[in-house]
Amino acid sequence: MDIQNSDRKAYFIGGGIGSLAGAAFLIRDGGVSGSNITIYESLPVLGGSLDAGGNPEQGYTLRGSRMLTLNIYECTWALFNTIPSLTDPNTSVYEETVAFNERVKSNAKARLIDKNRAIVDSSKLGLTMANRTELLKLSEASEEKLGNSSIYDWFTPSFFESNFWFMWRTSFAFSPWHSAVEFKRYLHRFMQEFPNVETMTGVRRTVYNQYDSMILPLEVWLKSHGVTFMRGSTVTDLDTEYGLDPKTGSEKVIVKNLVYENARNSKTIEIKDGDLVFYQNGSMTDASSYGSMTSAPKFYTKADSQGWTLWEKLAKKYPEFGNPAVFNSNIAESFWESFTVTLKDTAFFDQMEKFSGNKAGTGSQVTLKDSNWFMSFSLNQQPHYKDQPSDVQVFFTYGLHPDRVGNFVGKPMTECSGEEILRELAGHLKFDYDVVFANAICIPCRMPYITSMFMPRLKTDRPLPVPKNSKNLAFISQFVEIPDDVVFTVEYSIRAAQMAVYELLEIDLEIPPITKFDKTVKVEVETVMKAFH
Repeated sequence: MDIQNSDRKAYFIGGGIGSLAGAAFLIRDGGVSGSNITIYESLPVLGGSLDAGGNPEQGYTLRGSRMLTLNIYECTWALFNTIPSLTDPNTSVYEETVAFNERVKSNAKARLIDKNRAIVDSSKLGLTMANRTELLKLSEASEEKLGNSSIYDWFTPSFFESNFWFMWRTSFAFSPWHSAVEFKRYLHRFMQEFPNVETMTGVRRTVYNQYDSMILPLEVWLKSHGVTFMRGSTVTDLDTEYGLDPKTGSEKVIVKNLVYENARNSKTIEIKDGDLVFYQNGSMTDASSYGSMTSAPKFYTKADSQGWTLWEKLAKKYPEFGNPAVFNSNIAESFWESFTVTLKDTAFFDQMEKFSGNKAGTGSQVTLKDSNWFMSFSLNQQPHYKDQPSDVQVFFTYGLHPDRVGNFVGKPMTECSGEEILRELAGHLKFDYDVVFANAICIPCRMPYITSMFMPRLKTDRPLPVPKNSKNLAFISQFVEIPDDVVFTVEYSIRAAQMAVYELLEIDLEIPPITKFDKTVKVEVETVMKAFH
């Protein structure tokens, strides 16, 4: 029988941006009633990896921050152009973001800093002719040829000492052992940023952190449409079976029941004919842990969080649902550590602005290229949190090599308290710790799987948003297969959600296509010229 979309029920497993966007697409484009949509989230807060928390007294927290651009991220901005801003209901989040970036523009003047605290002339990429040939060879290789090779496999050692590598890897968080396929995709997707890699003039920011500026407005919009949020609730199992799909005449996997538990009880929800289930498989911030000014973050794995268990169960039964072990079996190559610093005076910002030549909000990333921890940080326009007092400043920093012994603190970043991390940062910048961080609160965060989606993999290791053998189950996360697009972006989750919703509901609307800047003559010429600078 035909089922009206308004009568369907939809269940989302995970409360990240993919699920929130998927719910919006169901309502906006699919005619599904918001009161028929339920989102289950294990944590007490929505947003997944786009979270933010804390306060000025105990210190703010931010596990990560995603780089945004306005000339791509097609699905993201098309969605947020229909979501009202929380500050002005007559203005969309997209319009608010555009206006903000017209006022505060990026033009980094201190992208790289060396061990002598000298600003590096990073307009010179430092590529040899051999490096340029290697870049060209990789960028033109097919994904089938690249297979599950790593970036290491395609370049000689000199490449990994070039200014280009230092800047490109810290812009996107690559390490040499990561997937050559993903690296190639980034070279193409962000080729228009290649000529400005040292100034990062193409980078755009939201008014506040991405939780306050993107997640909260979307959550408020969904709530106004009657969506149910089940925080503190973990989906532990999906009962599935093969059934006949009358439209295709083939056997497909059908979810029959959803099992979840929370502090109050465990409950089974029947998934009726026509109902849909959307699952955020895997998580880059799974098993995260926070430290403090006096303690280092604890070491957690998936055994502590159980965040990968459901995907592992499904993949064991249905190979078409991917291979999570490729992504979650090597913490040593998928983890790094970030830290958020809350300041009660302007001393650090004042000295950093004077040194770099950039006012807060205009400088993008600063990378300490000779740091053993390979630290990068950025000073955003303040306030960075919507409830942040005017006399408080906040900035975010991360280290891509937290397992190495610091240059100024004689132990790995993973063993350091917030105070020790700030002493390491002050040492690199040659700032007086007691002056710039006398009133600072530093909260470090260890993330075992933060770059797990970059691990070398084959195409079959990630499921399609809607696997060909699935009738009512879709996957919407950083661990699905979308041709040509790049993971570790807000866009990837939102595009996956839109693809899944449109396919399951058979919505005959165009999904915004990926902009092919890499195919334009202007970008190609500018990129070649920059590569030889």
